[in-house]
Amino acid sequence: MNTPLSTSIVRRTLLALGAALAVTPAAFAQSPIVIKFSHVVAVDTPKGKAAAFFAKRAAELTKGKVKVEVYPNSQLYKDKEEMEALQLGSVQMLAPSLSKFAPLGVKEFEVFDLPFIFDDYNDLHKITLGPVGQKLLKKLESRGITGLSYWDNGFKVMSANKPLKYVEDYKGTKMRIQSSKVLDAQMRALGALPQVLAFSETYQALQTGVVDGTENPPSNLYTQKMHEVQKHVSVTNHGYLGYAVVVNKKFWDGLPADVRAALNKAMAESTKVANDVAFQDNQNALAAVKATGKTTVYTLSPAERFLLKKATIGVHKQMASRIGTETIQEIYQVTGFDPSKL
Repeated sequence: MNTPLSTSIVRRTLLALGAALAVTPAAFAQSPIVIKFSHVVAVDTPKGKAAAFFAKRAAELTKGKVKVEVYPNSQLYKDKEEMEALQLGSVQMLAPSLSKFAPLGVKEFEVFDLPFIFDDYNDLHKITLGPVGQKLLKKLESRGITGLSYWDNGFKVMSANKPLKYVEDYKGTKMRIQSSKVLDAQMRALGALPQVLAFSETYQALQTGVVDGTENPPSNLYTQKMHEVQKHVSVTNHGYLGYAVVVNKKFWDGLPADVRAALNKAMAESTKVANDVAFQDNQNALAAVKATGKTTVYTLSPAERFLLKKATIGVHKQMASRIGTETIQEIYQVTGFDPSKL
């Protein structure tokens, strides 16, 4: 990266230098290869569970040649530090949200933020488990990063203290978003007022009326107790949140071929675990929100969802110069999405 290196990261990198030397290729025969897998969420989340599963399978499939040390809850690096730490080699593996790659200059990943570009998990997995997804991961290599897989978080719902069924319901509503030009354009297309806020600050902002509503997969909404300060949830499934599991390229390329093959197998198994757990957690979370009786959960009809899609489809064209027309068209081709029918 061209930005100055964080002092805290450099300090921790120097302190970890001795440990890092122990995992160089020259030391493979003497001791297990250590992979430090850092992430920023809790152990009992889809990402946390999948990371733990990967650590277990990596040890089993490499017959002890690899030891994956998982560090959850930002134990090693915070959200804004971890990508730089990976590039420096301070950690070997991460699973950041897809939105983290645009700041590295790989803006094609913002395609995952586009509203309604995936109708369902079937469409999504044609991309994340297919050649288009792999092509996107390849674009990270020039940044010293190798992409291994995509892990689901889930499709998003809308929430507010008023029903959000129709496009006109969004007009003037202050909606919290994560930092994203695409999500900003999406909310403006609906007539809403996008407000960028840190995820950790969202509950309080909803509680105090700084913002009126937000978008999240149900599991995020429920585990962060946002439903306690939101009277209405609309199941729109309008957008997707996911992660990419990535490794330091120099480290990965230095591994013996048989070890890489075993780790790729462990990753494929872990991806199924991650996606299955994410799907079930979101189903359970939506049911739990309903069960509280505090929040009305409304599932949009196909006609209502069509009108939301029609209102936001212009964002695809608006963001094409930023994301890349080729990337958007490749997804259209694979999924069969035809914007001209809206």
